[in-house]
Amino acid sequence: MTSTETLNFEKVWAMFQESDKKFQESREEFDRRAKETDRQMKETSRKMEETDRRIGELGNRFGELAEHLVAPSIMEKFNELGFEFSDHLHNWQIKDPDNPVGFTEIDILLGNGDIAIAIEVKAKPRRAAVDEHLRRMEVLRKVADRRNDKRKYQGALAGAIMEEPVRQYALEKGFYVIEQTGDTVMINIPDGFIPREWEPEMHQSTCTPSKQGKN
Repeated sequence: MTSTETLNFEKVWAMFQESDKKFQESREEFDRRAKETDRQMKETSRKMEETDRRIGELGNRFGELAEHLVAPSIMEKFNELGFEFSDHLHNWQIKDPDNPVGFTEIDILLGNGDIAIAIEVKAKPRRAAVDEHLRRMEVLRKVADRRNDKRKYQGALAGAIMEEPVRQYALEKGFYVIEQTGDTVMINIPDGFIPREWEPEMHQSTCTPSKQGKN
C-alpha cells in the first residue's frame, strides 16, 4: 500500500485478519513448544525418579552386604575386649514411645546382663548416619526404660568404607567404630577413647570410662 492509497473498511479488515492469523499461528507454535517442554520435563523427572530408585536399591544391597560382613564375627571381636556378650539380635525393630507410628531398627544389638551395644551398619557411612544413630540411641534408651531394662547402652558405627572425617566424628560422639579389614572386621579404639553410655533414666547420659572394653 502506497501513501496515496486510501484505507477503507475492507482493507483494514483484511489487515486485521492477516494479523490475527499470524497471532494464532504464533500462539499455536507457542502452545506446541510448551507442551513439548512439559513432556520433556515429565520424562526427565521420571528418569530421575527411576535413577534414584535404582541407586536406593543398590545402596540397600551394599548395606546388606556390609551387614553380612559385620554380623558373623562382631560379637567375638567385642568379647575379645572383655565384654562377654551372649545375646546377639539382628535387625531388631522397636517402636518410638513418643511417636505412635514411628519405628526404628537396630541392625545389630549385642548384650549381656550389664551392657548392650547397638550397632548401625552402613556400606559407606556419612556424618548424617552418626547423627541418626544418636537419635536412634535415644529411642532405644526410652524403650529400655519402659521395659525396666537397667542395662547401660552404648553405640557403634560399622562400615565397609570408613572415611577419616566420619571416623573422627563418630568417635567424638562416643561411638565405637567398626571397620572392614579383609574378610573380617576390626574395632577401632584409639588411645583415650571414652564410649558414651545411655544409662537408665534415673541417671544422666554421660561419657564415662567403661570397665568393660578395655585392653
